[in-house]
Amino acid sequence: MFDTLSDRLGGVFDRLKGRGALNEADVRAAMREVRIALLEADVALPVAREFVENVTEQAVGQQVLKSVTPGQQVVKIVNDALVEMLGAEASELRVDGTPPNVVMMVGLQGSGKTTTTAKIAKRLKEKSGKKVLMASLDVNRPAAQEQLAVLGIQVEVATLPIVEGQPPVEIANRALQAGKLQGFDVVMLDTAGRNHVDQQLMDEMKAIASRANPQEILLVVDALTGQDAVNVAQSFTTQVPLTGTVLTRMDGDARGGAALSMRAVTGTPIKFIGTGEKNDALEEFHPERVAGRILGMGDVVSLVERAAETVQADEAEAFAKKMAKGQFDLNDLRTQLRQMQRMGGLGALAGMLPGMKKAQAAMDASGMDDRVLVHMDAMIGSMTKQERSKPGLLNAKRKRRVAMGSGTTVQDVNRLLKMHKEMAGAMKRIKKMGGIKGLMKMFGGGALPEVGEGRAQLPPGGMPGMPGMGGQGLPPDLDKLLKR
Repeated sequence: MFDTLSDRLGGVFDRLKGRGALNEADVRAAMREVRIALLEADVALPVAREFVENVTEQAVGQQVLKSVTPGQQVVKIVNDALVEMLGAEASELRVDGTPPNVVMMVGLQGSGKTTTTAKIAKRLKEKSGKKVLMASLDVNRPAAQEQLAVLGIQVEVATLPIVEGQPPVEIANRALQAGKLQGFDVVMLDTAGRNHVDQQLMDEMKAIASRANPQEILLVVDALTGQDAVNVAQSFTTQVPLTGTVLTRMDGDARGGAALSMRAVTGTPIKFIGTGEKNDALEEFHPERVAGRILGMGDVVSLVERAAETVQADEAEAFAKKMAKGQFDLNDLRTQLRQMQRMGGLGALAGMLPGMKKAQAAMDASGMDDRVLVHMDAMIGSMTKQERSKPGLLNAKRKRRVAMGSGTTVQDVNRLLKMHKEMAGAMKRIKKMGGIKGLMKMFGGGALPEVGEGRAQLPPGGMPGMPGMGGQGLPPDLDKLLKR
């Protein structure tokens, strides 16, 4: 996400940072390019204009023009302005009042309202320990209520039984009664949508909101629709008291204009972004982290959180024990590769690491993608248990067998073994330094970035492929594995 905007801004700032000193003309020329980049990313014109004016006003001040590193100072000003435009800080759902707390989902048909309802319900159940009831109020779209019922089974969240012919307001009333009688903490109302905004839709939204008195009214919009998403948000804002926005299909939106415009247009925070079709492909929206991704500064905090969620505890603990002894065989390498896949693959990891935008572009240009992880896993899978635990057994004959069994070449197998040898050597060096704790002390005492009110916790044994965070770093020969 934000790839187009990130590339354009990266080019502008690279030129600024390459200058020893800046004058006002340099800054204003750069800001004109920033404005063009924002408009090309589908940011609403008034939002882009106000953003550039604010940044220019600060960037032509004496603090920048006389700064030791003026280019970096401009980047910081732009970063702060992006964070402010995106909402300054993350905004959580208000569902801790007297139960049942009502969350009402609104939006056009096809925006992903129903699937987002299930994703949020799953998140509330698993992360907040809430007892959630979902109810579909969509009596217009065929099988809409059945769809939510199926999703409820998938995410293991209760859904309101379907009563044929019941109007939306009566369904909402029944959901509230069920919520009170059955002790639900949260009741989620998935309302109907239309192909376009019309008064009938708005009247229905108002009637439901008046009856349910929701603590949250979330507008769900498709980020891929760009400027249309902004127009939809404006229409709903004038009719319904929105409390937040959810942007779906952000993983497919290279421009990101909808996200950058939404806060200014609606006056309400972006609460979540949808990043895929799976039921757990939903992220809290953190403005400072998103700004970091746009400017190529990475998002290490989200990476730590993702690792903590996806790394399986038993695998990590076993690996940590072997790591403490300086041991690392091909079974351990396979575990690390699979953890990387669960965390989203090479592309997702690169997008969250500071300074990795250019490296990610180079990977894409060379045709390197997550297939490399699959190929490596296939090679290890073609080995016997004994070979995986003792790679030294792999002579020329065995390597040919492994290559044939995995659909790769002997050269690929040799590169894999070389990479393993380097990583195994790193494990032994880490042991000499005092293990993972000693290594973390070398990187600033092992302090972890703040996340909300608590701290992001590294999984036991560290994170796969994360140098300085208990991992081994991406191996230097990784790109060669796809070059046949």
